[in-house]
Amino acid sequence: MTDALDVTVIVLMALATVLCRTFGYFAMSYVDLTPRIRRGLEALPGAVVVSIVLPGAITAGVAGVLGILAAVLAMWWTRRDILALVAGCGTVILVRAIA
Repeated sequence: MTDALDVTVIVLMALATVLCRTFGYFAMSYVDLTPRIRRGLEALPGAVVVSIVLPGAITAGVAGVLGILAAVLAMWWTRRDILALVAGCGTVILVRAIA
């Protein structure tokens, strides 16, 4: 059976998410979207991905770092995110199998 604290935490997290998104739309209605701000907003998703993925890759050691490098190179070369994912995961699997 689910503990009441678990349900409370989930509901509060959902509420915080909704409030952050709502406030973001509200706050951005007062911002002039200059080219500089637009570029910053366009770069934000990539920055979030890097901040989530990079610490895990470094913690994974050589295999993780080589996997990230393979994924970056595959993405740069092919511009296909699925191929970059396969290249990164495949590199990690190969390096761990060899080591």
